[in-house]
Amino acid sequence: MSLRARLESLGYSAACLIAMSSPKRIAEPLAAAFLAGPLEVEGMVARGSQLLGKRWRWLSPLAKRMHRYFGGTTRPRQARLINVMLCDEGFYRACTKYELQLVDLQACQPAMAPSLAALSWNVPALCTTKQLADWLGLAVSELEWFADMRRWETKPASMQTQHYRYRVLSKRNGRLRLIEAPKSRLNMLQRQILTHLLDRFPVHSAVHGFRQGRSIRTFAVPHIHRPVVLKLDLRDFFPTIRIAQLSALFRTAGYPERVADLLAGICTNTTPTEVWDDEGLAASPSEIRRMRMLYEQPHLPQGAPTSPTLANLCAYRLDCRLAGLAEASGGVYTRYADDLAFSGDERFARTAERFAIHVMATVMEEGFEVHPRKTRLMRPGVCQRLTGLVVNQHLNIARSDRDRLKAILTNCVRHGPATQNHEGHRDFRCHLRGRVAFVESINPTWGKKLRGLFDQIVW
Repeated sequence: MSLRARLESLGYSAACLIAMSSPKRIAEPLAAAFLAGPLEVEGMVARGSQLLGKRWRWLSPLAKRMHRYFGGTTRPRQARLINVMLCDEGFYRACTKYELQLVDLQACQPAMAPSLAALSWNVPALCTTKQLADWLGLAVSELEWFADMRRWETKPASMQTQHYRYRVLSKRNGRLRLIEAPKSRLNMLQRQILTHLLDRFPVHSAVHGFRQGRSIRTFAVPHIHRPVVLKLDLRDFFPTIRIAQLSALFRTAGYPERVADLLAGICTNTTPTEVWDDEGLAASPSEIRRMRMLYEQPHLPQGAPTSPTLANLCAYRLDCRLAGLAEASGGVYTRYADDLAFSGDERFARTAERFAIHVMATVMEEGFEVHPRKTRLMRPGVCQRLTGLVVNQHLNIARSDRDRLKAILTNCVRHGPATQNHEGHRDFRCHLRGRVAFVESINPTWGKKLRGLFDQIVW
């Protein structure tokens, strides 16, 4: 293939070819060459020399300036590198002084370029759209459709063409929650990304939600028998995380911009507006309007298998800052999904109110929002509860929850289980067995008593 044909295949017009020596015409392919590998000076100079057919003297100083600007960070988008390059006096002077030509476009072929922190992640090497499609077992056209970069999901169409099933739940406080469950084929793609890619990304040690070997028990244990426990809740945790954050995460792992955007597209969704047109929603018009605006941008869907892990990864910087803030104040920090918990010694207790303000400010700086009505500062005189567990003296189940389960089991023994299945569980026996097993894992003594009642039920 001739150089002209290869340039035209990349989208360059005939007018571009004529004026190829102008700064804007050179900046685009040169930026692509710089981004085709790690942003190291020698590597950028080598690829730039290959592209231009000569090791120009101005290439090394330009590469050093680009390295100072972008080195050590996530691989930038090509458009941003082009803008910085066009503002560089040395590059502009070189383009106007010399007649530059594009000789070898192989220098623009993308390659993996993980950041320094991601060198040990050992993720699959996927450098092109074709390689990503083959890895997922798809045609390129199918990959584009599942990634939904053009937001086809929001366009009026039949339910058969949508990738998600939607269910709006009304909360007791008048707010809404949207469950976005991916259909079977998209679910399989997301599970492959989760198993073979995302599970190789490290998460912060303070995270206890959606991690193997962690649970609400491990989340609450560090806060047992403390002078003060501070609990905060992140509002709209999943939909707050946008596609740009996910694309940056995948670029940090080393994926080229196009591959990172497609991976982020598969893991995000844009909710159709007709989801909120149900007249039976028990919410105010302002709440429905807020939810429509929140979900109309590509976001993490609550219901996708990849969303919990991606949420933990995108909150890594937040976890680092909050853990450091807690340690500096004599406290400890843990997080379970959108629940944040802090506790500490007497020094921490004396400054707990001021500490809570710092936490809220940090959360806002990281792009999240604290739910003010769910913020609790709990001292020993009150029931200190975290994710339903009491941590005042030792880890325990709340007495009200325990007594309620005991009453249900007792009535099942006396009147039969059919009289107690008020919520219409399909397998009420498994439901009760699970609740009893949970109590056993937290309080073996009470769990043994409840197990005795469960074994007396006639099914």
